[in-house]
Amino acid sequence: MELVNGSREYNPGALLSVEIDPSSPMRFLCFGAGAIGTYVGGSLALAGYEVVFIDRAEVTESVRKSGLHLQFPAGEKVVKEPQVKNSIEEALVTGPFYLAILAIKSFDTQALLASLEPVWPILPTILSMQNGVENESLLTEALGQERVIPGIVTSAVSRIAPGCIVLERLRGIGIAGQNPLIRKLIPAVDQAGLKAKYYENPASMKWSKMLTNLLANATSAILDLTPLEILSDPGLFRLEIQMLSEALQVMAALGIPVTNLPDTPVKLLVWIAQSLPTWLSQPLLINSLGRGRGAKMPSFHIDLSSGRGKSEVDFLNGAVVRFGQKTGVPTPVNRWLNETLLGMAGGSIRRDRYLHRPETLLAAVAGSK
Repeated sequence: MELVNGSREYNPGALLSVEIDPSSPMRFLCFGAGAIGTYVGGSLALAGYEVVFIDRAEVTESVRKSGLHLQFPAGEKVVKEPQVKNSIEEALVTGPFYLAILAIKSFDTQALLASLEPVWPILPTILSMQNGVENESLLTEALGQERVIPGIVTSAVSRIAPGCIVLERLRGIGIAGQNPLIRKLIPAVDQAGLKAKYYENPASMKWSKMLTNLLANATSAILDLTPLEILSDPGLFRLEIQMLSEALQVMAALGIPVTNLPDTPVKLLVWIAQSLPTWLSQPLLINSLGRGRGAKMPSFHIDLSSGRGKSEVDFLNGAVVRFGQKTGVPTPVNRWLNETLLGMAGGSIRRDRYLHRPETLLAAVAGSK
């Protein structure tokens, strides 16, 4: 690495020649200081690993002043002077890095990759902790399969402010694939208290996680009702089961098995939804959700309320539709939910059109089939 006036200079040629010594301390680059970035990156920093964060200028300024605040059940822990950068160039000169953690919304992946194109050859291997099943394909196309590790987070984490999170329930994280970096990564993640579990089949892990994200998410945003209210309504409950059934049919057509996730019995969820009569499956799922996120507004509702004009629905329900088209599986419920919520986020559908009106929503879905 070249030095100019006593500081490091961004020099791609020099960075390309840097190799990671497997015995050297692990250093991490974290894209995003939102809920997941702060939780994963902050936990690693608290465990003694060096972590460099990248985020927007307004976020980095706040985090530099206040530090990272992680509220755990046992109390709050603070990373007092986190390394936070505004650009990839600023971050890369502090390298080399063992791994980069990608903790941004799925709708920002393509734009981020485009902005990083000049430095693709010198980016570290990326662990994608994002929702959805298509981010890894985008990353692989840009960086190569050998530099992409699929990951998931099942722990319930809420963002209070920039760099401030609350761990509501510790479940764990999943890491999948055959990348050799995983051997050293999983013990590091466990040391940080994140509870890592290894999965050999990345597609099974990511699709199973998406099933849990789909449940009572889009309908909650469209109706402005909590997941518990959604599942307590007989008509909406049947709609959720139809939506999940479409996703499961697509998975079956793709040959992707359902798997259990860290502290998340997805196979049991699927069995309840598919095998039991409604009079029995509805109270069971309500009880299960009530112990988790039943009264908490889910991610799509947060996206819609943010006013950014974007929604991750296209990377969950929309993904079910796209893969359904490829496999010949009809997905009318997922299609309606995706198109409606995208229309509401983009402003072409008024947000009050279905506000607290389940009957109107159900009639619209039925009419679209």
